[in-house]
Amino acid sequence: MTILLLGYQCKQAPEMEKITAEEIGYYEEPFRPQYHFSPPEKWMNDPNGLVYHQGVYHLFYQYYPEDIVWGPMHWGHATSTDLLHWENKPIALYPDENGLIFSGSAVIDHENTSGLGSEENPPLVAIFTYHDMEKEKGGGNDHQIQGVAYSLDNGETFTMYEGNPVLLNSEFRDFRDPKVFWDEDMKHWVMALVAGDHLRLYHSDNLLEWTYMSRFGEDQGAHGGVWECPDLFELQVEGTDEKKWVLLISINPGAPNGGSGTQYFVGDFDGITFTSEQQEAKWLDWGTDNYAGVTYNNTPGDERIFIGWMSNWDYARDTPTEVWRSAMTLPRKLSLAIYEGEYTLVNYPIEGVADLLVEEKSLKLQVPAGGEVSTELNNGSQSRIHFTSPMEDLSFILKNESGEVLVLKLDPGQGLLNLDRSASGLVDFKETFGRVQQMPLEHLGDGELEFDIFTDASSIEVFINKGQFAMTAQVFPTEPYSELLISNQGSEPVEILQVEVHAVNRVWR
Repeated sequence: MTILLLGYQCKQAPEMEKITAEEIGYYEEPFRPQYHFSPPEKWMNDPNGLVYHQGVYHLFYQYYPEDIVWGPMHWGHATSTDLLHWENKPIALYPDENGLIFSGSAVIDHENTSGLGSEENPPLVAIFTYHDMEKEKGGGNDHQIQGVAYSLDNGETFTMYEGNPVLLNSEFRDFRDPKVFWDEDMKHWVMALVAGDHLRLYHSDNLLEWTYMSRFGEDQGAHGGVWECPDLFELQVEGTDEKKWVLLISINPGAPNGGSGTQYFVGDFDGITFTSEQQEAKWLDWGTDNYAGVTYNNTPGDERIFIGWMSNWDYARDTPTEVWRSAMTLPRKLSLAIYEGEYTLVNYPIEGVADLLVEEKSLKLQVPAGGEVSTELNNGSQSRIHFTSPMEDLSFILKNESGEVLVLKLDPGQGLLNLDRSASGLVDFKETFGRVQQMPLEHLGDGELEFDIFTDASSIEVFINKGQFAMTAQVFPTEPYSELLISNQGSEPVEILQVEVHAVNRVWR
């Protein structure tokens, strides 16, 4: 049987049965992610202050503890020893007389350059943007400034620096999201922050006094919206002795599939100025739901580990959850590769994710011309699906017993992978949610595509060729997907190799 895959009409899914608080187990509400981080309750957005210290990975995040929509920002906090199993902690930073606590970063001041700790107990220092709502309403450009807080007990408690703010601003309406790192060559701290449409770089000897160095980007990359959440770091190019610097810039709106997205630049940094020959935007992830992501400081072995906010400002306030709102992506290792002469930032789940997998089945599927095959998914909304496919006219469909479908369709003529969630479950909370998303598949070499698909209760993350391509999207099926259907619209049979289906263990106890 041949089926039409991209013509599904948006429909209103059946109303889900109300569940009382007494009936809900820990982290078991409808749509609650089972192996991605989400806050216990209320609103969350950008990951902040990602830092590793004394065996602990810290995840701070933008948090509003009073509602499931955006409000006065705090820093929420969770910790982990493996980036997968999380312990929720008390709120780390609260608004004060200088303003709300917007996004930023954290470092370990090993040499106590700030004087906020000691050589025996170096401080964990958070650097963040203060946002003054009253000044913003006044119409000036002095409402976003930078502040510092520090911890002497590995993030359990923080003290606001009494000399805040540490960097003032009266020139730029958007002046925020400092990412700070130690430059070993220059022997000073570097701060990357964004000012509306460009990156600005500052340096400091002590984390408390900052001097402007340079700017980048007014005429490079995507500029459909405000630049946010910069991150600047060095990576070795795989298979070579070459090292290059990578700059992450989130932008909202202006992403390739609408709303929020994260672009990157590959270039050089001499300790003062970042430069790149790249003119056009390159995208870390082509899906609609990977935004504001940054990487960890101080990781063992200097691995570059990334976490993003799994949402999009087009509909972030409207998604159909009731206790909490939004989650983070899987933690991903970033690496730099060259495909057909172009630098590509590769992102793929960290190795530890394999420890969550439970073997289900392994098979090989022959898909007849103009036909389809299917295999049962015992845990379809909490799975990892792996297979190798040629670049042919194929569709991979996750389906449940209510007829809801999530469609991944290869388009060899256009060189695209399309993700269609228009009939994937609850979709009518926002008109733009059901739009088909497209990802160009370039520089494929032999044309083979190795898929790794991770589904959780309300998300799908698609990785092709170990992270050469990535696509992340939220979905809200009213019941778990129970079937993987593969349809061949071509005129020749196709063999799908190395099909492996794993259940993924939940991480919440």
